[in-house]
Amino acid sequence: MKIGSEAHKQLFCRSFMDSHLFYEPETLPWPELDGAAVERIRKIPFWDEALYTERKAGVMLKAYAELVGDPLIQEAIALQAMEEARHGRVIEYMVNHYGIEVPERPEKPLPANLEPAFIKFGYGECFDSFFAFGLFGIARQTDFIPEAMFNIFNTLVDEEARHMVFFVNWIAHKQIVEGHGLLRPYTSFQQYTGAALRRLDSLKGMGKKGKKPASKKGFTASGARAVKVDLSLETFLETCLSENEKRMSIYPDELLRPDFLPAIAAISLNAVKLLPKRKASPVADPA
Repeated sequence: MKIGSEAHKQLFCRSFMDSHLFYEPETLPWPELDGAAVERIRKIPFWDEALYTERKAGVMLKAYAELVGDPLIQEAIALQAMEEARHGRVIEYMVNHYGIEVPERPEKPLPANLEPAFIKFGYGECFDSFFAFGLFGIARQTDFIPEAMFNIFNTLVDEEARHMVFFVNWIAHKQIVEGHGLLRPYTSFQQYTGAALRRLDSLKGMGKKGKKPASKKGFTASGARAVKVDLSLETFLETCLSENEKRMSIYPDELLRPDFLPAIAAISLNAVKLLPKRKASPVADPA
C-alpha cells in the first residue's frame, strides 16, 4: 500500500474507528483493594499530571478536529479526543474511588495554533507510551498492584497504542499529501529530540526546592521509583521492546508503526550487552 494514498487514509482511519471500545469509568470492574494495595497506588506520584494532561488533550483534540477539512480524518480525530477525555474520567473516578489526593489546578487555555500543538502532543504520546509499555509490563510481573487493576489499565494502555498507530499514519499521510514526504525522517528526529529534552528538563527539577517531585514528563523515572524494583537498563530496554512489539503486532501490516524509539532502544540494548557484566558479590560461607 502506498503511504499517503486514499487507500492508506481509509485503512488507518477505519481501523482506528472500528476498534473503538464502548465503556464508561463507572462500569469498569473496579476491585476492592486491601490497605497495602491502596497505599501503593496512592504513592504513585503522577496521577495529578496524568489527569490534567488527559483532560487537556481531550479538549484540544476536540477543538482541532473541528478545523479539519477531511470528513473521515475529522471523525477519527474527534474519536481520539473522546477517548483522551475518557482516560481523564477513568483516572478521576479511580482517585475518587480509592481516596487518592489530587490537588486542584486551573485549566490552561488552549494554544492559539492547534495543529502544531496536536503534532507535539502526538510525538510526546509516542515517546511516553513506549516506555510506559515497559514499565507497565514490569509492574505487572512484580505484582505491584492486583491483577484486576491491571486488567482495567491494560485497556487504557491498548488505547494509547491505538493512538500511536493512528498518529504516525496520520502525520505521514499529511506530510506526503502536502509535498513534505522527504522531510519525514528529519521531522521525526526533531520532534522526538524535543520530547526527550522536555522530559530531561523535567527530571532535572525533580526533588529540587520549589519543584514538584514528578510529572508526566518524568513519569518513567518516578514510576520506577514508585514500583521500587531493582531494574537494570538491559532488562528495562528488553521489556520496553518486547511489550511494544506485542502491542503493535495486532495492527494491519500495511500500517506504519512508531519505529524511531524502538530502533534507538534496540541499538542501545545491543551496546549495553557489550559492556562487561558486574560480577556478583561473593556469598559468605555460613560456617
